[in-house]
Amino acid sequence: MHIPPNWGTFFALIVSFLVFWFIFSRLFFRPFLSLLSERERRFKDLNDRTEDLIKQARAAEEEREARLAEVRKGAFTRRESERRKAEEEAAKLMEAAKAEARETLEQVRVKIETELKAAERELEQMGHSLASELAERVLGRPLNTGAATGKNN
Repeated sequence: MHIPPNWGTFFALIVSFLVFWFIFSRLFFRPFLSLLSERERRFKDLNDRTEDLIKQARAAEEEREARLAEVRKGAFTRRESERRKAEEEAAKLMEAAKAEARETLEQVRVKIETELKAAERELEQMGHSLASELAERVLGRPLNTGAATGKNN
């Protein structure tokens, strides 16, 4: 190397560098940089699309949960309504059964009272006839039935 540079060689090197830079930039650098920028753009698009799909999935999940909650609420409401209807029906049936039992019990009570009064009359008549018969046996003679019945009434 020379301390004062050879200006012809220096300019030839500069010109050859610029020519090679121009050729390489056209053949290698620009296509490679455009490829990298295209790849970056695609990654960004895919990232945006992924975020949109995640948002849609979350929205769909929230909507599904809301619908599920609504269906559960409706089912609970229907179940409670049916339960109340069943309880009311059971209460009506129980009340009807109680009324029927009271009516049957009243009929049985009236029948027993009637039979008891009839049995009392029959026992009273039997008592009178037994008393008359016993008195006739003790006295050894027939009793006057008209006078005896008139005294007892």
